[in-house]
Amino acid sequence: MNGTKIRWGILGCGRIARKFASDLLLVTDAELIAAASRNKETLTLFAKDFPCKHLHNSYEELVANEAVDVIYIATPHSHHHEHTLLCLDHNKAVLCEKAFAINSRQAREMVDTARQKKVFLMEALWTKFLPHYKKLQELLQQEVLGELKSVLVNFGFKTSGNSPQRLLDPSLGGGTLLDIGIYNVFITTSVLGKPDYIEAMMTAASTGVDEQIAVLFKYNNGAMAQLFSSFVTNLPIEAEINGTEGCITLTSRFYEPSSTIQLSKQIPYEREIIPVERESGLGYQYEIRHVNQCLNKGLTESPVMTHADTLLLMELLDTIRMKAGIKYPADLS
Repeated sequence: MNGTKIRWGILGCGRIARKFASDLLLVTDAELIAAASRNKETLTLFAKDFPCKHLHNSYEELVANEAVDVIYIATPHSHHHEHTLLCLDHNKAVLCEKAFAINSRQAREMVDTARQKKVFLMEALWTKFLPHYKKLQELLQQEVLGELKSVLVNFGFKTSGNSPQRLLDPSLGGGTLLDIGIYNVFITTSVLGKPDYIEAMMTAASTGVDEQIAVLFKYNNGAMAQLFSSFVTNLPIEAEINGTEGCITLTSRFYEPSSTIQLSKQIPYEREIIPVERESGLGYQYEIRHVNQCLNKGLTESPVMTHADTLLLMELLDTIRMKAGIKYPADLS
């Protein structure tokens, strides 16, 4: 790195890139130095709100820019494989937005390339770095719930005519599972680990991808989890973790920093709200700081969001898709 600030480039200038860029401004040892979009109008609008020294009309120009230390990939997940490999081939460190790839085959190639070239690569699963998630892990390590028995997770919203077209486009990895259901899988495995048995059923949209999906995880120790995601109905977006001695509820929206932790030691008539310190901003600054720390230490893999974590998550998503009958064009390539 350049010894002072970590110099960031953003590949893709859509909605998620704007959120990320706004929090990048909150990180003292980070600088947004470059952005790239193949859409000139999108790039112009992005640069108006988030000025940076270098604007590129192609991703090839961005990855060739020697002033850039690390690139945040903010394109649809159908393009993450291609764009990550492009960055790695130019020895650029990468923070790749979730879902990391379309399938585990793509994910393994991305990870293998990063390891071979000794270049930093991490999936941007921001929830893992948020204060309330860390507090949850502390409570579970203290075994405040006793023996864990079940997880119930819901995540759904009703799409409209203004919703992004990519949500139901199979060529872009559309459907609830890779867009929002990934959070359900993530939080469940964070609590119960890798399931021993998986079942899944979906309601298909007219495009063939899942507009709703119900997933069941079962464990040899008797624990179970129910995961449900939907684009056709509004759901509480909560995660409930149950043990022999109590219950923890991550309130809506459980994957964001605004979520609260409610603890009940008995049947949940009265719930204690567990205090969690929060900063201003949207919450992306936590993962940005972590990447900066990794780069300053010369690491090529995060000790928090490891390559193994990403590969396991992608393998579980593959299994769920197979059980539910969700297929993408990229699976055939």
